[in-house]
Amino acid sequence: MYDVIVVGGGHAGCEAAHIAAKMGCKTLLATGNINNIGDMPCNPSIGGTAKGIIVREVDALGGLMGKIADISHLQIKMLNNSKGPAVRSLRAQADKITYPKNMREALQKTENLTIKETMIEDLIVEENSVKGVVTNDGEKILSKTVILTTGTYLKGNILIGSENTPGGPHGEKRSNFLSDKLKEYGLKIMRLKTGTPQRIKKDSINFAVMQEEKGDNHLWKFSFDDDYQYKVEDQQSCYLIYTNEKTHQIIRDNLKKSAMYGGYATGIGPRYCPSIEDKIVRFADKERHQLFLEPESLYYDDWYLQGFSTSMPRDIQEQMVHSLKGLENAVITKYAYAIEYDAIDPLQVKPSLENKVLANLFTAGQINGTSGYEEAAGQGIIAGINAVLKIREESPLILKRNEAYIGVLIDDLVTKGTAEPYRMLTSRAEFRLILRSDNADLRLREYAHQVGSITEEQYQNFLNKKETIEKYLKFLKENRLKVTDKVKEVFTANNLDVPRTNISYYDLLKRPNVTLTFLEDNFIHDDINLEIMEQIEIEIKYEGYINKAYKEVAKLLKLEEKSIPDDIDYDKVKNLANEARQKLKKVRPATIAQASRISGVNPVDISVLSIFLKKEYNHE
Repeated sequence: MYDVIVVGGGHAGCEAAHIAAKMGCKTLLATGNINNIGDMPCNPSIGGTAKGIIVREVDALGGLMGKIADISHLQIKMLNNSKGPAVRSLRAQADKITYPKNMREALQKTENLTIKETMIEDLIVEENSVKGVVTNDGEKILSKTVILTTGTYLKGNILIGSENTPGGPHGEKRSNFLSDKLKEYGLKIMRLKTGTPQRIKKDSINFAVMQEEKGDNHLWKFSFDDDYQYKVEDQQSCYLIYTNEKTHQIIRDNLKKSAMYGGYATGIGPRYCPSIEDKIVRFADKERHQLFLEPESLYYDDWYLQGFSTSMPRDIQEQMVHSLKGLENAVITKYAYAIEYDAIDPLQVKPSLENKVLANLFTAGQINGTSGYEEAAGQGIIAGINAVLKIREESPLILKRNEAYIGVLIDDLVTKGTAEPYRMLTSRAEFRLILRSDNADLRLREYAHQVGSITEEQYQNFLNKKETIEKYLKFLKENRLKVTDKVKEVFTANNLDVPRTNISYYDLLKRPNVTLTFLEDNFIHDDINLEIMEQIEIEIKYEGYINKAYKEVAKLLKLEEKSIPDDIDYDKVKNLANEARQKLKKVRPATIAQASRISGVNPVDISVLSIFLKKEYNHE
């Protein structure tokens, strides 16, 4: 008997299994191929816009992705570094050999965790409650909770032109029966689609005619714990190229041969990560589209053609690739393909990621309708934590929209649902100025400590950091810069406006061009961590905007406090619009705030519902 069984060894499964075991539960990770644990079947990167913040949140909660990315990357850079802090995010080019190897080793060293190579094709269900799993050879394994993180393996089909080949990524064996069983148990099944571009042999690429994209000349890391060091000069470069009119014409001439436009695909693909043929059709006015060539590993010579995902036949792919500048003689080592797979309707999932239909069943990752390694990892760690809390008979960890991108992600899924693979974007987060890359630990480490997903050492280091920040902020507020002739010279030499009167360092930092580094180098001379300096500077410079955001948060929290009883009968709520009544019945929101975010539920409906709750349930 296990406490937690995790089905699937992808990014969601790795985080779920690791955190459940770390929190003291006897855990089984069941995967079809142990060598594919932590596999990166698509792009060779961790992080990206918004996604990199999720990685930092996973790390703040005690997860693995950030730590493994730090020791496995070929290049790392801070995206949008010249823009405001709300949109900055780390992205690392990860080695596709090293990353899975390091993840697998980390899991194998995790106490309380057993890894078993097997295919799960059914659940053990009694009275709408999951009691374990059944393998493809009939073995029954009992467990208190089950977490499904099946990725694209549920009835996966590989599509290349008119070819339709059953299988998971890399042509692996797929799960043939589990989604049918889930449907029998009352879960709604969707058919989704994603894809991957070509891999190009390195020595067939003419890099000389491409724009080189180097890693940052700065030591970045995802993890708040490990002080991993690397040589910035040893980072691998990526290369930027563009499509052209010849590329576009080849695609237009052969549209009907693609799986999607030829009618061979039934699944719905991701809107925000479309195939190249979809880009050409949807953005017909664009003369070119940006592509990146990215190294996959130091251990083999395949390069990933980022942005060129397609389901065209192989011969058309050859023409398409050879039309690109620098790839005229390219050798394709792996052709692009689309993959269809089954997923469940996330509206049947609670904010804790436990299923509404089957008790003790949790789901995370692409089975919930998302795309991306990072979105999967974010769900995986929450599913793992909440499975443990369910066993302990404790309240689940529900991250709010003002607390984490993970909270935004899960709330969007369980409140709005999705008809296509969901991808996290900064625009989805209304409180993105307080959901920054730099402060993920300040937002989430207390929760991690409360549930026991970080060690005492991790927590003590966090408390020390908080104390350092508080002391330094106090110093900046209480100490003033005296405007002497020497001080005037320093400001003038740095092309900065000279303060007219003595001024506190805190107020001085509110000036746009005055940085904490400048003050440290010239006046303060305190040995303080660069990451802490960044956090302090952002908090001071954006203080007005941040305070405004917190006022909006306060309004949200008032609505979040107004819970809706599970047994509410929406048919008894008079004057609700019909669409609102139907949507509320389907989603069954936990709070008034969640109800207000449901598409089709208007402010008038919220007012009517609030009056009903006050009258029938004495809600204030």
